[in-house]
Amino acid sequence: MRLRIYAFINCFALLLLVSSSAFGDDMKQASVGGDKLAYAEAGQGDVIVVVHGGFQDYRLWEQHLPIFSKEYHVIAYSRRNHFPNSTSNDGLPDGAADAHGEDLAAFLTALGVKQVHIVAHSSGAHAALFFASNHPEMVRTLVINEPPASALIAGTPAGADTLKAWGARFAPSQEALRKDDIDAGLRLFADAVGGPGTYDRRSDDERKMMRDNAPPHVADAKSTRRPAFTCDMARRIAAPTLVTNGERSPEFFHRIVDELERCLPNRTRVFIPGASHTVPSENPQAYDAAVLAFIANH
Repeated sequence: MRLRIYAFINCFALLLLVSSSAFGDDMKQASVGGDKLAYAEAGQGDVIVVVHGGFQDYRLWEQHLPIFSKEYHVIAYSRRNHFPNSTSNDGLPDGAADAHGEDLAAFLTALGVKQVHIVAHSSGAHAALFFASNHPEMVRTLVINEPPASALIAGTPAGADTLKAWGARFAPSQEALRKDDIDAGLRLFADAVGGPGTYDRRSDDERKMMRDNAPPHVADAKSTRRPAFTCDMARRIAAPTLVTNGERSPEFFHRIVDELERCLPNRTRVFIPGASHTVPSENPQAYDAAVLAFIANH
């Protein structure tokens, strides 16, 4: 099923707005594979675990936590090699989706959580796909925004051209990161994902979060290929799945979601108006409304 959400959803979403700090200093840690993963939690009820994307950490979800936690027990954690956990340029790459997916399973096991709603963005959504495919019994619902699961389009018509164009778009940021030119790498990455001027439009806090999480991207720029997420793996995900696209996102992400829509057996697709790739930050009201409506209906 495919849905398009436009201005009317913003009217509903305004009812969800809250203006408070979600995290404060109340951070906890869980042991996963010899590392400590930091997390914050709020609310009671069924568990929602939110998973951040690249150049991000648990802070991505600060404005969403008060909203989601009105009816759910929400856990926001930082993936391995992301702030405020220990980080290293030689540590786990951000794009190691297979490993981050297994970390998610181990994290939930450490917390004694047996089944969850997963809400994930970008490279965190890529990890969530691996997690949901390999641990389907742990997933109640899956909500993913634009995972960079590029292997899904490799064999499709025009897929090779899309991948070539996307690689060229990202090559300057990768080269800067390989040379440890972090300032250039951050700017080039943000503008490649969101279009020219994206980095300049980001707040000081968003830029700080990007800088704090540069190490896993330096590791990405120097790493070798990881296992690919495939259509056959997607077919193993039986849980109801919401796949979101930013209305203005690059073609690369729309083509990937086209394939997920084809491969996932129980999926709904939603287009979030006025947003590019970083949907949770660019139109949080519409995104939250879509997420909560989907979970409530399943």
